[in-house]
Amino acid sequence: MARTPDTATRTLVSPAQLARPLGRTAYWGVFWILAVLFALVFLFPLYWMVSGGLKSPQEIIRTPPTLVPAAPAPHNFLAAWHDADLGRLIGNTALYALGALGFQLVFDVGAAYAFSKLRPVFGNVVLFAMLATLMVPTAVIALPEYLTANDLPFLHLSLLNTPWAIWLPSVTNAFNIFLLKRFFDSIPADLLAAAAIDGAGPLRTLWSVVLPISRPILGVVSIFAVVGVWKDFLWPLLVLTDTSAQTVNIGLRQLSSGLPQNVLIAALAIASVPTIVFFLIFQRNIMSGLTAGATKG
Repeated sequence: MARTPDTATRTLVSPAQLARPLGRTAYWGVFWILAVLFALVFLFPLYWMVSGGLKSPQEIIRTPPTLVPAAPAPHNFLAAWHDADLGRLIGNTALYALGALGFQLVFDVGAAYAFSKLRPVFGNVVLFAMLATLMVPTAVIALPEYLTANDLPFLHLSLLNTPWAIWLPSVTNAFNIFLLKRFFDSIPADLLAAAAIDGAGPLRTLWSVVLPISRPILGVVSIFAVVGVWKDFLWPLLVLTDTSAQTVNIGLRQLSSGLPQNVLIAALAIASVPTIVFFLIFQRNIMSGLTAGATKG
């Protein structure tokens, strides 16, 4: 019986070409060359940062620069931890990131669930207005956002130098709401109808049916929320002027003039570790979460 071509797995290289020794050698040769090149492009900056923290002050300013530290000095990282007070700075940043994550999971999930399943009046208009804010540059809205945080409307409270100045603005994340809505749209209506027949209300359906099957997209939103706060510089610089409440980015920027260059680079390497570890833990959720809501059906 003649074998039917597998059109579902069609690629630029046909199975017949891949079966030949020359075609197979060329395919895997190009594959590994591209894989190594892309790995170097993404990993070399990390290596350069870590190796810079291991160099001496004289070696780090040497021209041409050395690729491998001549005399690695691991004590630079210990000096960076104590001199830059990284424990306090990373603790502050972790508090802001986890708080922003909690607020985003509660309010963004609620908003996306309402837009997707409850469909309030003028819901599409509100969603369109929220998505339109993605087109506005962050620098443009920084001033009105700062004035609002400095004097909260009606309550006349100042949120400056408090975690609320980081947590509350992070909730207004139109991209995360849109991402969650697209995932909730892909949940079959029959599943929610069955929950309603069993007597579950909207909140009970959200908690017992929707959220348990939404772990991939919740993982993606969590990564975006934590990394967004961790790497932000402009907004914490405006609202956190008290040195005891500053994030790691702001603290290292202010200490940059007083620290040796190799110690500063070592401090930057340490400050990058939490986000890298967080990414490695949740990396499986990234692609599955982004593609899970891409098709509706």
